[in-house]
Amino acid sequence: MKCTKQAAALLASLLLLSTVVQAGGIYKPLLREEGAVPDARLVPPAEAEEFEKLPELAVITLEPAQIPEGPVFPEAEDWQLLLVNPWNEIPEDYEVTLKTLPDGMKVDERAYDDLTAMLQACWDAGLRPKICSAYRTHSKQAYLHKNKIARLRAAGYSQAAAQEEAGRWVARPGTSEHELGLALDIVSQSYQALTKKQEQTKEQKWLMEHCWEYGFILRYPNDKSEITGIGYEPWHYRYVGVEVAQDVRRSGLCFEEYLLLREESLIEESM
Repeated sequence: MKCTKQAAALLASLLLLSTVVQAGGIYKPLLREEGAVPDARLVPPAEAEEFEKLPELAVITLEPAQIPEGPVFPEAEDWQLLLVNPWNEIPEDYEVTLKTLPDGMKVDERAYDDLTAMLQACWDAGLRPKICSAYRTHSKQAYLHKNKIARLRAAGYSQAAAQEEAGRWVARPGTSEHELGLALDIVSQSYQALTKKQEQTKEQKWLMEHCWEYGFILRYPNDKSEITGIGYEPWHYRYVGVEVAQDVRRSGLCFEEYLLLREESLIEESM
């Protein structure tokens, strides 16, 4: 009798399990070949569908850190970067080949084409620029310097004060860019005085805006006198070549500052 009862209980359990399987059951193991999630527990069908919808993980490749580069300077010949100011005299062995302009003045032949192109463009814009000074001999520069000192002395300056003040406006012989043949004083035909008012002329406004396109820079800017050693001259232009002039303009520096930055960068590169 006892075995009969155990057999009946076992039969009942089998019948219940068969009923659950046929009815779909509450839980159903997911087979690996049907895309089952490899997990030790039983996963409900709704949760299994969520697993199947999960996006694949993207593989992210990190780029190596970019090291910022220093300023890149255009190549230039020595004459383009030659610094001449109260503290840097023209080298004794410096030579220049001159070419005569239509008005009879002379410039370094390397500046001739760009200079004439710049003046022509200024004329084409309806303006009237005029060169009032170009290349000067050493003796001519000496005469101008002595004359400036004499006029200051006549105005009451002491000899020492006159020499110092004269140097701010007329460079000592041997320290003038005009002796290089690369510097020019350009004014407006309607106003030829070498004063600060020159900056207000249409010609100077055009030249200050476009001179770099032809390889020239305004050599003595208004706020750089302590660095250049020369007072503000809104008429004095120096030829350095188109690429260097463009680089100086982009830097916003005066020529002395630009050359110092260039030298420091070259030193860093060599270390």
